[in-house]
Amino acid sequence: MSLRPEERVYTVLLEPHITEKVTNLGESSNQYAFKVATDATKREIKSAVESLFKVKVTNVTTLNVKGKRKRTFRGSMTRLSDWKKAYIRLAEGENLDYMAAER
Repeated sequence: MSLRPEERVYTVLLEPHITEKVTNLGESSNQYAFKVATDATKREIKSAVESLFKVKVTNVTTLNVKGKRKRTFRGSMTRLSDWKKAYIRLAEGENLDYMAAER
């Protein structure tokens, strides 16, 4: 089943990725991070952020994160699933507020 472009916007961004590193990037160089769909392209990510948050995106960098290996209760090893992360750089003077977008 193929989604229309206006519906695809809501499936590209999964959640904001908030860590200490990303918080420092946001303060210093106006960059933010999101967990995105593994099949999302940079153009789709850029258009999704611009349409949902009403900001101007200047750069998108993506990377695939390998799932970690975890030891379970009985000592056997399992592996968490892989996921994709996107770093978004906003234009000068733009600001991204995660909480305002959820309302």
